[in-house]
Amino acid sequence: MIEPLLIAAAGLLAGLGIAALVVLLTRPRAPAGPVTDPVAEARMAELGARVQQMGELLGKAQAQLQHGIHERLDAVTHRLGQSMEQSRQHTTEHLSKLNERLAVIDSAQKNITDLASQVTSLQSVLSNKQTRGAFGQGRMEAIIQDALPKDCYDFQFTLTNGKRPDCCVFLLDKRSLVIDAKFPLEGITAYREAKGDDERRVSAQRLRTDVSKHISDIAEKYLIPGETYETALMFVPSESIYADLVDEFDDLVQKAYRARVVLVSPMLLMATVQLVQHIRKDARMREAADQIQTEVGRLMKDVGLLGDRVRKLQTHFNQSNEDVRQVIISVEKIESRGGRITQVEVGEEEEADRSNVIPAPVRKIQAGEF
Repeated sequence: MIEPLLIAAAGLLAGLGIAALVVLLTRPRAPAGPVTDPVAEARMAELGARVQQMGELLGKAQAQLQHGIHERLDAVTHRLGQSMEQSRQHTTEHLSKLNERLAVIDSAQKNITDLASQVTSLQSVLSNKQTRGAFGQGRMEAIIQDALPKDCYDFQFTLTNGKRPDCCVFLLDKRSLVIDAKFPLEGITAYREAKGDDERRVSAQRLRTDVSKHISDIAEKYLIPGETYETALMFVPSESIYADLVDEFDDLVQKAYRARVVLVSPMLLMATVQLVQHIRKDARMREAADQIQTEVGRLMKDVGLLGDRVRKLQTHFNQSNEDVRQVIISVEKIESRGGRITQVEVGEEEEADRSNVIPAPVRKIQAGEF
C-alpha cells in the first residue's frame, strides 16, 4: 500500500522537473547587451510566475503526500500491532493447550508403562505353578473373607481322611462345602497359543486330560459322605478361562457335573457365597422366630396365671365388700337402737315437767336385741 504512493510522488516530481527543463531550453537567449524587448520580459515574468505556482503546487502535493503516508503508516502500524497481539494470544493459547495435551500424553504413557510392568509381573507370576496357585488361592480367600463371617469358613481345613482342601464353608447341617482353588493353567495357555490345527488339537487333548484328572482328584479326596456336602467347587480364577471352558469344552463341564464337581468363576463363587450367607441369615431369623414364639408362649402362660390371681383377688374383694356391707348394716342398727334409747331417756325427763302429755309406753329391751 505504501509503495504505490511513493511511486506516484516520485513520478509527479519527475514530471515537474522535466517541465521546468523544457521551459528553460525553449526560452530564447538574450543578447549580450542589455535587454530592451518588453515581450521577452513579459514572457520571462509569466514563466517565473508559472514556475513559482508549480513550486507551490508541488509543495502542497508533497505535504499532502507526506500526511497521507504518515496516516497510512500509522494505520498499518496499528493493524500490525493488533495482528501481532492476536497472533501472540493465539500462540499462547495453542501452546497452553499443547502443554496440557503433552501432560495428558505423559500421564497416559506413564500409566501404559506401569501397566506393562504389571502385566510383565503378572506373566512372571502365572508362569510359575506355585505362585500361580498362590494367586488363585488369594483371589478365592478375598471373595470368601468379604462375604462370610470368620466362624463360617476355614482355610486349609483338615478332613477326617487327612486331606486339606483350600477352603471349607460350614453349612447349617454341620457339613462342609469344599472349595478347591487350584487349576491346571498350562493346558488352557497352550490351547490359546496354538497356531495350527494339529497343535490346537494336541493342546485341547492335553487340556481335557489335565482338567479331567483334577476333577477326579477333587471328587476322590474331598467328597466324604456325611462330612462334606454332596458337591464340591473347583475355582477357576479367570472369567475368560471359565468362558472358554464352557463354550469350547462342554464335555468337561458335563463330566464335572456327573462327578459332583462344579466349576465356578470369581463371579459365580461370589454369588454362591452370598447365597450361603442369605441361607444362614434366614436360619438365624427362624431360630430367633422360634425363640420369640417360645417366649410369647411363656408370656401367655404368665398372663393366664396373673388373670387367675386377679380373679381370686376380685373374689376376696367382693367378699370383703359384702362383709363391710354387713358391718355397715350392723352399725346402722346399733345407731338406730341407740337413738331409740336416747329418746326413751329424754321422754322420762320431760314427763315430770309436762303432766298434760300422755306418757309413751315403755318397752323393755331384751338381751341380745339390736
